[in-house]
Amino acid sequence: MVLKLSTTFLRTLREDPVDAEVASHKLLVRAGYIRRAAPGIYTWLPLGLRVLSRVEAIVREEMNAIGAQEVHFPALLPREPYEQTGRWTEYGEGLFRLKDRKEADYLLAPTHEEMFTLLVKDLYNSYKDLPVYLYQIQNKYRDEARPRAGLLRGREFIMKDSYSFNIDDEGLDEAYMAHRGAYLKIFERLGLEVVPVFAQAGAMGGSKSEEFLHPTAIGEDTFVRSPGGYAANVEAVTTVVPEDIDFSQLPAFEVLDTPDAPTIDTLVAVSNELRPRTDRAWEAKDTLKNVVLAIIDPEGNRHLVVLGVPGDRQVDEKRLEATIGAALGINGEVGVEQATAEDLKSHPEIVTGYLGPALGLDKQLLGKDTEGGITYLVDPRVVSGSSWVTGANEHGKHVFGLVAGRDFTFDGTIEAVNVLEGDPAPDGSGPLRTERGIEMGHIFQLGRKYAEALELKVLDQNGKLQVVTMGSYGIGVTRAVAALAEAYHDENGLAWPKQVAPADIHIVVTGKGAELLEAAEKLANEFEAAGKEVIFDDRPKVSAGVKFSDAELIGVPTIVVVGRGLADGLVEVKDRATGERRDVAVAEVVAELSA
Repeated sequence: MVLKLSTTFLRTLREDPVDAEVASHKLLVRAGYIRRAAPGIYTWLPLGLRVLSRVEAIVREEMNAIGAQEVHFPALLPREPYEQTGRWTEYGEGLFRLKDRKEADYLLAPTHEEMFTLLVKDLYNSYKDLPVYLYQIQNKYRDEARPRAGLLRGREFIMKDSYSFNIDDEGLDEAYMAHRGAYLKIFERLGLEVVPVFAQAGAMGGSKSEEFLHPTAIGEDTFVRSPGGYAANVEAVTTVVPEDIDFSQLPAFEVLDTPDAPTIDTLVAVSNELRPRTDRAWEAKDTLKNVVLAIIDPEGNRHLVVLGVPGDRQVDEKRLEATIGAALGINGEVGVEQATAEDLKSHPEIVTGYLGPALGLDKQLLGKDTEGGITYLVDPRVVSGSSWVTGANEHGKHVFGLVAGRDFTFDGTIEAVNVLEGDPAPDGSGPLRTERGIEMGHIFQLGRKYAEALELKVLDQNGKLQVVTMGSYGIGVTRAVAALAEAYHDENGLAWPKQVAPADIHIVVTGKGAELLEAAEKLANEFEAAGKEVIFDDRPKVSAGVKFSDAELIGVPTIVVVGRGLADGLVEVKDRATGERRDVAVAEVVAELSA
């Protein structure tokens, strides 16, 4: 059915919404695709639903092509399954929790691993039933602390999540690669460039994990690539660790007065003044800064941790959040904050700006196994025999030549600092370059974590019960709509690729003659009969300028203008993406654009 703008539920806007930061958010609201209902929550309008349904159709076709079968779970779920897997607590503040009138606990599902697992457990009991791939396209809910960028980071969003169930790890590998291939086809068909990168599994658990990132300057994720083909999310990059150094011939450390040097920059300047090196100048990478942090576990408990990192590096919050839980033996998502004055009250030995790991061979300040110590974790570059300039734990003093393994020890290493341009790739494939991207999909080899917790077992070939192994695979469907809007727009509005556009043809009538409207309506019906979806701007009291602006803002791939040229048997055809215009005979335009 032709979509006539005179009766379509649509209002375009000339001004950007005040809360919009990125192009996709601005244009999807202005062009009448979505409307804000609450922070991070959006209503889908008729044009938006058309684009969303086309994205979903591509996802469905490729999932069905690998033998996956669609199901649909409720979004409102009981607490018990999430309690069994530990995620009721592990999800922390990101989970929407609520009670019914009988005070029973429920949640709005952030993902559905538990429900898929229980469904298979309920219906299958033999290895002969496997493998099976199940998927759904369903609303998800996460209580984002800072929802932003419209559909790119919301509190309610639509996701395709699928799960594979196999009897063994070999089957899991096959399922993983089948989904990986399907994802590459999905993004190719959508017209979205993606880079598969190694990733951390996070709260999902499991082993092998890859993200599909769409490179864009507005992306919240940082990833790296090397000339030799290595690609990883920064959270998953591992440091190329230097060899241990023989410290038997190194001189003893020396404590020096370093007044007014509480920062790395001032410390480097003072070091070059007080103790100039003979080989080169002191640099920030020669210093060891010690950062005091408070780690908040899923139950709200605070744990003080000190990170010892080279002075030329900054603590990367995302990398730290991805690794600190395992380092401290904490299950679930953790929060990270700078230690407060209240946190430090019980540790008067910490001298802000002059903190070091040790002072004297017999006085270890940091380390959970020492009296009064705090958990002390260091960057992997702090290897045995490495020598550092660091705090002397006394105001206005630093220690030069403090040697790891000789003068101080630590509780472990942690990947927590930023990856710098030019760092070596862990696989030896060359220097890394950093880029920004939007996470479009994520695939995991879950293994047996959820199956064991929920006792999903089937009888194997020998008649013995065996735990099923699982994979989990997600695609952000509403996020894909936003990413496409980011990738396909110009200063005038959206410019959808044809495979996801809300229509194929946008017919605009300019002029007031009845013959123009009649000819345009006839064209609209002919296009529809030829299998094209049509938006027909038949609004009688709207100026040509407004119609042209709306057509470019809405972003249908082809605009057909019925105006003055009709007297000569011509209509104007404009390619929305390129801006190319040409006149086509009205008698031939349907056949030409339908070819």
